[in-house]
Amino acid sequence: MKVSGVDNAKQLSIQLSRIRDIFSKGMIKMANEENSKENEELSLKLFVVMSRALQSIKKRVEEDIKRYGLNPTEFAVLELIYSKGEQPIQKIGDQVLIASSSITYVVDKLEKKELLKRKPCPKDRRITHAYITTKGSELMADIFPEHKQAINEIFAGLDASEKDFMIHQLKKLGYYAQEL
Repeated sequence: MKVSGVDNAKQLSIQLSRIRDIFSKGMIKMANEENSKENEELSLKLFVVMSRALQSIKKRVEEDIKRYGLNPTEFAVLELIYSKGEQPIQKIGDQVLIASSSITYVVDKLEKKELLKRKPCPKDRRITHAYITTKGSELMADIFPEHKQAINEIFAGLDASEKDFMIHQLKKLGYYAQEL
């Protein structure tokens, strides 16, 4: 059987394509190794930058909260109950990212300030709810708009589209980290 020039050209083209693939894979591997080192450095830099930014933001938020005679944990619990209504004390920690061992102490402090009260659950004696008092509601109605404005001022370094972008990127990163 006679092989035509067209067949030889096809075979040569296939062989050249295979060589390019092998070469490309080697180059990609080398590039990936370089990118991996560069990516590690960027990850470390991002961690440092995010940590410092969060530290600065938290400092400003805490300063704002302290103006109202509350600490950040008290404010978080009070704001949750003000916004969401009565809550089982056992569930508050999960919602405001506070250790469950600290919740009783925080609720005690807020109760002494007459901002919250406890109430047993009528259906399950093991559960106790915290609810906001009139004094607590009045305080939050006064201070929460000011607090929102302070938060807005803290984040004024970003425009609306940058804030939206950051929200999506940080959620993506957070979800990814949770899955590791």
